[in-house]
Amino acid sequence: MNDVANAGVNAGENAGVMADVVVVLGTGGTIAGTSSTGQDRDYRAAQLGVDELVAAVPDNEGGTLEARQVAQIDSKDMGWPVWRVLLQDLIEVLERPEVAGVVITHGTDTLEETAWLLHLLLPPAKPVVLTAAMRPATSAEADGPRNLDDAVHVVRWAADAGLVGVVAVLQGNVWAGTEVRKAHSWHIDAFDGGDAPPLARIEGGQVLGTPDVAWVPPRGQWSPAFLALDGLPRVEVVTSHADADGAVVDALLLAASVDGARPLRGLVVACTGHGTWHQGLEASLLKARRAGVVVWRSSRVARGGIEPRPDDTWPVAGRLTPAQARVALAVTLALRDLA
Repeated sequence: MNDVANAGVNAGENAGVMADVVVVLGTGGTIAGTSSTGQDRDYRAAQLGVDELVAAVPDNEGGTLEARQVAQIDSKDMGWPVWRVLLQDLIEVLERPEVAGVVITHGTDTLEETAWLLHLLLPPAKPVVLTAAMRPATSAEADGPRNLDDAVHVVRWAADAGLVGVVAVLQGNVWAGTEVRKAHSWHIDAFDGGDAPPLARIEGGQVLGTPDVAWVPPRGQWSPAFLALDGLPRVEVVTSHADADGAVVDALLLAASVDGARPLRGLVVACTGHGTWHQGLEASLLKARRAGVVVWRSSRVARGGIEPRPDDTWPVAGRLTPAQARVALAVTLALRDLA
């Protein structure tokens, strides 16, 4: 079986050693969930430790797997307190010369947000692979063990090929962290890349790269000052829909005006179509912008996003989902504050 280690390795003592360690960082999620009734939809997420998940992975080409529990949450509850600890652990682990790369076990609900955050902040050092599951570990159709095994294979394959980036491995597909999104609420093959194809497929333990599809290195925008932040700037998502008006935007502005309230710094509008919103929203969004709130447009449509136009007066989030755009705007504002 794998060598599952919980103690850190002194990188200085391993100078010149081949990078054959894959570190698995656990954050909880359905992949670590269990059911006491045997029903797949009647389970509690984040019940098994990451060492238990790693112990179930078959021997992996003689390499070492090291497990570390970062958090134990249902990913619907993901936020900056866990992200900060995860980033701190990642930066420390990625500096170790014996580490080939990192796998992160995660819940599916907010995986696309974590992937985008890591893409923005991590240094372009080694492969970082998120994986998850749509069925709990106790299910007869548990997909977590295969996804975790595939993720480890992808780390080793990418490290051997010199590939660097944040990706997600689910149901035999490798998705770019910049593109991955949850596309189905319960299907076992629940993720896609929007308009983007997978970076690779895993078949029979072999990773088969997609021709002419490149990995995108992380942007490396982290700093000690960023990791010292108590929280990210407050950014909310507002949806445009039939009968929409400015009441939600007005309520957010009013709540932020109360003494001691957390300031509202940004709004992402989940727009109809190619970036349009209901005329009832316009006045309130203009008022928000005059108050210093940064407003971005994203699309609530599953494919296509919003292409920028020369005459745009409201910034667009491109192909990002509203959830990804919220993370991107919050990080942008935080970096602006620290500049």
